[in-house]
Amino acid sequence: MAVPTLTPTSTTSAVRLPSTGSYYSIATALPFSTYTGSSDFLSGARDQVAYTYKKLGGDILDIELSESNVYSAYQEAVLEYSYIVNVHQGKNILSDVLGETTGTFDHNGNLKTGVLSSSLAFDHPTGSHPGISLKLPTLKLGYAKRAGEAFSNEAGYGGYDTIYSASISMSASVQDYDLQNIISSSAKSDSALPYYDKVKGNKILIKDVFYKTPAAMWRFYGYYGGLNTVGNLQNYGQFADDSQFQIVPVWQNKQQSLAFEDSIYTRNSHYSYEIHNNKLRIYPTPHNESPSALWVRFTIPNEKDAWDEDSDKYGGVNGINNLNTIPFGNIPFASINAIGKQWIRRFALALAKEMLGYVRSKFSTIPIPGESVTLNGEGLISQAKEEQSTLREELKTVLDELTYAKLAEKEAMVADSVGKTQEKVPLRIYVG
Repeated sequence: MAVPTLTPTSTTSAVRLPSTGSYYSIATALPFSTYTGSSDFLSGARDQVAYTYKKLGGDILDIELSESNVYSAYQEAVLEYSYIVNVHQGKNILSDVLGETTGTFDHNGNLKTGVLSSSLAFDHPTGSHPGISLKLPTLKLGYAKRAGEAFSNEAGYGGYDTIYSASISMSASVQDYDLQNIISSSAKSDSALPYYDKVKGNKILIKDVFYKTPAAMWRFYGYYGGLNTVGNLQNYGQFADDSQFQIVPVWQNKQQSLAFEDSIYTRNSHYSYEIHNNKLRIYPTPHNESPSALWVRFTIPNEKDAWDEDSDKYGGVNGINNLNTIPFGNIPFASINAIGKQWIRRFALALAKEMLGYVRSKFSTIPIPGESVTLNGEGLISQAKEEQSTLREELKTVLDELTYAKLAEKEAMVADSVGKTQEKVPLRIYVG
């Protein structure tokens, strides 16, 4: 049988990677519009074609990729770098920005101008508006302070719950008072009260109970009713021991102490109380000469749930709550330094190698007259995935060693080392 004569229309691949890229065709070839407004990015994507062509041996064997495949790989590499660095920075600052202003984002992940982002500079691909992803926030210990505020709130010193005050009328011979029922009833009926229509069946939390004595204290031993001074108990007045020195017998000091105890008992109030389930019991039982009213301070813990924002103050409920709401856009390309750009080139090459592997895997062998050509698609895919994984781990490892906490540890180690070194330096004795 005669061997047929083949007359192909072309002796080169229909699709093959050129040795250089075209600056003006990049923007239309990319799947996302991210970074297309940056001339630096377009230059980097163009140069990546030549880099890929040389690394994959395009001057020896055709590379079955188009320019747009390389451009797409370069853009994905930049986005991957931005993602990893933003996650790292999010771990650095999340504690300090909890509750702060968040933002709204477009389909590319960049901050949009609007109500939520009005106080933030938005990230623009050209880098003209760097945004907060390139800023160092003030150290605020946000989560620790927020947790401390909750403890302060429970203790009654500061906090976020509004403390209300109410007066309770006392009745003679009535020892028990249901504060929950009294305050709930007034909250329903008196619209002038600050807690009107806010209890709504919620259990109130009593903070303080106090009252005012019905009459001024009896001043017999001086301005302070005989307290905090030591007098000689003469019946015409008082002599303080710091103005007159006397040698007195022990029984007189004993008499003085008993007089003070009796003074406290006679002149000061001895009413006390206990509360169980918001039911107040007064000791001793009030009588006609008892205080006419007592006051309580209380909060309504369930007046609002944990997701409500106070109308009169900013509590950060609607602000940043996790990594997702930190107003980070994509890192502007112009702000990525030489370290980042070299990582991007290597990662984009690995992505291009993976795409080439998938293309060549469609046909494991190509028959030719009298022979066949075996393609290395599976090997390229495996090698490319391993390179991508290695590059990701390399970048994450470096960034984890450069967290703010790690930097502080290193500075402390340096300071300790310098101190130990100086301890070994002999001190000269100065002779004047």
